[in-house]
Amino acid sequence: MEATAILRNTPTSPRKMRLVAGLVRGKKVDLAKAILLNSTKAASRNVMMTLKSAVSNYSQRNPNERVSDQELFIKEVFVNEGITLKRTLPAPMGRAFRIRKRSNHLTIVIDKVKDPVTK
Repeated sequence: MEATAILRNTPTSPRKMRLVAGLVRGKKVDLAKAILLNSTKAASRNVMMTLKSAVSNYSQRNPNERVSDQELFIKEVFVNEGITLKRTLPAPMGRAFRIRKRSNHLTIVIDKVKDPVTK
């Protein structure tokens, strides 16, 4: 049974968050945590926080199972665009430049690794 964690309205552009999300897509949870701890990107902290929440949600949904991080993998991770705050910056000759402060929604779905079928 899979578990989901969603982080909404993160003040990072979706493009920057997708770079970090792509690093851990399809990986086992323990390997993904190691990758995120050694990443220099600022968005890796948010991905790590959401990944820990997804693991916690999995243990809450399956109270009778004792599962380690080695048995879980990231089934799905995607980043959607959140709200955009529009601000203005004064410019020469009475003009104003528009600044768009973007945000995103991060979704992580984890599941237990299926045992390969032997013939």
